Amino acid sequence: MATATITLPTSKEILEQLKALGSPSIKKVHAAHGAREPFYGVKVGDMKPIQKKVKKDYKLSLELFDSGISDAMYLAGLIADEDKMTKKDLQHWAEKASWYMISEYTVAWVASESHYGTELALEWIESPKENIACAGWATLGCIASLKKDEDLDLKLYKSLIDRVTREIHTAPNRVRYCMNTFVIQAGGYIAPLTAEARKAGTKIGKVHVDVGDTACNVPMINDYIKKMEARGPLGKKRKTVRC
Repeated sequence: MATATITLPTSKEILEQLKALGSPSIKKVHAAHGAREPFYGVKVGDMKPIQKKVKKDYKLSLELFDSGISDAMYLAGLIADEDKMTKKDLQHWAEKASWYMISEYTVAWVASESHYGTELALEWIESPKENIACAGWATLGCIASLKKDEDLDLKLYKSLIDRVTREIHTAPNRVRYCMNTFVIQAGGYIAPLTAEARKAGTKIGKVHVDVGDTACNVPMINDYIKKMEARGPLGKKRKTVRC
């Protein structure tokens, strides 16, 4: 009995689907958060059926990202095959990320699950370009949430917490947000460093970030770690960071 062949959509067909799924109200929200044209304003939930059908497709993810359309770039991260992503691919994505939802989510998610996450993240956090530095800190945080403690360089992560404590209040605007989140993730997902993260949270205090015309707030480090603890044991790892 012949097996039915499943035909996957092309990047052109997916772009047409995304355009049809675009919502003026979602586009307005994304614009307020810093999204740059071109983008359609597609709800992440509306991308899920496409992701479910495609699963992972390296070539398709590259094509979607290179469209430059924010919604497609986000979807590219959901379907990217982390094992096939090269350093060159990831560097290209970090450089071309148009706003924080791409640099801090899409790029960081795929980089953290790839073979080059820590290596690239340590390079990215040194970048004078805000979006690239943000991708670096976000990648390091994602790695903390994914890898077993024995597979992490705990001395490195402690030194990074110390660095954030020293530099966060003078860092570029969005980098401050990502540094703050990094300490939360290090404290919440790396049990041996929870106390260090809490000490850092006390020293750091309130972090001020211009989040534009939105209702977003920068979470207090210790308050957020406490919330994580209330939901379950600290140090429990995630299976994936993509959502």
